[in-house]
Amino acid sequence: QVQLVESGGGLVQPGGSLRLSCAASGRASNSYSMGWFRQAPGKEREFVAAIDFSGYSKYYADTVKGRFTISRDNAKNMLYLQMNSLKPEDTAVYFCAKDRRYGSASGMVGLTRTNGDWGQGTQVTVSS
Repeated sequence: QVQLVESGGGLVQPGGSLRLSCAASGRASNSYSMGWFRQAPGKEREFVAAIDFSGYSKYYADTVKGRFTISRDNAKNMLYLQMNSLKPEDTAVYFCAKDRRYGSASGMVGLTRTNGDWGQGTQVTVSS
């Protein structure tokens, strides 16, 4: 059983920065791709960013490319999302996820509850 616990969300002004963290526990979490998704009120959950098991291959949604950076520390079983130049449209609940399949970072785009493990989410609000 894998547990994913997010932290680091909060209220930030437009143009500001936040760093989200995800602590992973359970067997073999370092062997799989991990990523971040978000869900805004009244909208479907959407892919944000993913990173492969090695940490070398990363994949981003076009909406966050150049502003967000995903990273992982396998020694600490941690996943991170550095978010810069935040915009009001980035406001959402952010979810950490782990792929249950062996695959690439880009393969996480279509992750579902059936083929992935999910955290409970952390709220990010971008507002002045």
